[in-house]
Amino acid sequence: MKCDVINLDASNVGSIELDDAVFGQKPRADLLARMVRWQLAKRQAGTHKTKDIADISGTTKKPFKQKGTGHARQGSLRSPQFRGGARIHGPQPRSHAFDMPKKVRKLALRAALSAKAADGKLVVLDQAVAPIAKTKEMAKRFAKLGWNSVLIVGGATLDEGFARATRNLVGIDVLPSQGANVYDILRRETLVLTKDAVQALEARLK
Repeated sequence: MKCDVINLDASNVGSIELDDAVFGQKPRADLLARMVRWQLAKRQAGTHKTKDIADISGTTKKPFKQKGTGHARQGSLRSPQFRGGARIHGPQPRSHAFDMPKKVRKLALRAALSAKAADGKLVVLDQAVAPIAKTKEMAKRFAKLGWNSVLIVGGATLDEGFARATRNLVGIDVLPSQGANVYDILRRETLVLTKDAVQALEARLK
């Protein structure tokens, strides 16, 4: 698959051949949904917690005698039926993560890249380097390119000036090639890969 290469001035500077094994796969909505669920579950904090009876501060004395009061027998004011008492079988801290085979994760990433390519939402950038490391300058360039919801994937290391200039732009995400993932690709309208990113992803996913 052949794709044009542009620069930040919106000029065509050549073309690149994209590997169909990575960018030409059939759409797999089921895999993408499975992968997004895995990523979101993995990032959940899992810190929700309610107090059981051992966590409630209070007396351990029996509230009143067992018999003769006409009321139901009670053993503790910390029981769940009383105001301020415990909660039975409430949520406790835990990990929400579950296992996902590495082959499935690679297949899902290939499916996400292929979906962007098939929709015409994949752009190959010559290099992600800021001539002037100013947010205002980058905002002008992105507006000229028509990018308002975009994920930019660079090489193994990001240009410090480019990363700093794009950090505060709303709707713009910048990641190194090893950070490319299905969720971030799908949550932005346009996917921009540098030539270095294309080479790194093809080496990673072939």
